[in-house]
Amino acid sequence: MNIRNLEPKALWNHFADVNAIPRASKKEDKIIRFMQEFAMKHALDFLVDEIGNVIIKKPATRGWEDKPTIALQGHLDMVHQKNAETMFDFEKEGIRMICEDDWVIGDGTTLGADNGIGVAAIMAVLSADDISHPSIEALFTIDEETGMTGALHLEGGILKAKFMLNLDTEEDTELTIGCAGGIDVTATGVYTEQVAMQGLGCRILVKGLTGGHSGMDIHLGRANANKVLNRILRTLSAKLQIQVARFDGGGLRNAIPREAYADIVVKNDFQQILEKEIQELSAVLKSEYQTTDPHMMIEITYVKTPGSVWDSSFQNNVFRALGACPNGIYRMSPEIKDLVQTSNNLARVKIESGQYQILCLTRSSVDSEKMEEAESIQGCFETMGAQVSLTGSYPGWTPLPEATLVKQMRDIYVKMFDSAPHVNACHAGLECGILGKNYPEMQMISFGPNIRGAHAPGEKVQIISVQKFWSYLLESLVKLEA
Repeated sequence: MNIRNLEPKALWNHFADVNAIPRASKKEDKIIRFMQEFAMKHALDFLVDEIGNVIIKKPATRGWEDKPTIALQGHLDMVHQKNAETMFDFEKEGIRMICEDDWVIGDGTTLGADNGIGVAAIMAVLSADDISHPSIEALFTIDEETGMTGALHLEGGILKAKFMLNLDTEEDTELTIGCAGGIDVTATGVYTEQVAMQGLGCRILVKGLTGGHSGMDIHLGRANANKVLNRILRTLSAKLQIQVARFDGGGLRNAIPREAYADIVVKNDFQQILEKEIQELSAVLKSEYQTTDPHMMIEITYVKTPGSVWDSSFQNNVFRALGACPNGIYRMSPEIKDLVQTSNNLARVKIESGQYQILCLTRSSVDSEKMEEAESIQGCFETMGAQVSLTGSYPGWTPLPEATLVKQMRDIYVKMFDSAPHVNACHAGLECGILGKNYPEMQMISFGPNIRGAHAPGEKVQIISVQKFWSYLLESLVKLEA
């Protein structure tokens, strides 16, 4: 089925248009120009602020001028992730989408439903001439996925809305009213190399892991490729005296690593023992993660023997530091049932040619606990001599369950769908907490359609859920009162 023929057609057509444009975080120039052209095409007032956020304003439908102005908000960037075997150039190609049953799916890549569906819904409202609504202020932020810099740099006073509807939630039964803050932990440094021993060059590859969103999926206990590979190397080192030349795993901070590999040297006469150990380790790991990562694969191939390897002291320090680095849930919320309060994602490890970089994203809805976790990770990597920086800190979003907007949105949902929504907070990093710093009087809420596998290849969005989300958005525009 052609995506453009799905209902509601205006929304899906805008989504297809947006998905035709490469829009990685910090590389949003093309999508910013596209949004400017969209505003001009529809004769709408717009501005692009200094950081690159796009604000488009649309007057109220005649007779709706006295209704409270509503801000609609989504982010323009998307996570670019693909399977290793997928031939795709994110810099040049638009996302390839396929329909499968009731889902639209990224073909070997992320789909960009996070947050392309929200952006498309806002565009459908702005471009329509048959939808009743109050005055609309549409805010399209940049760089939500890797730093929240758009939200952090939005100046106060630009928006006048009383209510903001953030369209970046991934469950259509949920109304999100709070979220975690985050901070980037980056460890860098140099190390001494030594001449490799005579032996076999081998590449150990961990792949086929489920991955996912490092906030929304962190509680699911999925395997982290960096942790798995380090465990394999540490075990082999204790038994076979391997030498490591390279470690390369993971990608973006907000994606649970799905793949990692290491190039090692092992003595020639240890080949059979190595293969036996890998086979046994693979069986153990697959058993441990059979539920969360059923497609895990651990492979060994033989490559040209590296000329240089890590010196032995550094190798031991890396194994200890990566093994000790917290990953996954640090603490569950004692106040909110089933909410992860604090976590860390060991997102990226690259160690080769005498230099290394290790990236983590620490999240928490409690700022003091976020800093405690980040500082413990800092100490972990400082023990191996790394320079560690804590950057990009952003605040969480404090829930206000008794706010007027929350009560009205809950009532609208109940009347439309004859069931109560789950009003909760999430462990992802929504922009509302940051935006609220410069707009403290603006009430905010987040909702959206069912999206699965965000930040991982095969990300998908449910068609029938998009229809539900769209009808709820339209009803909210006409039912919200000051």
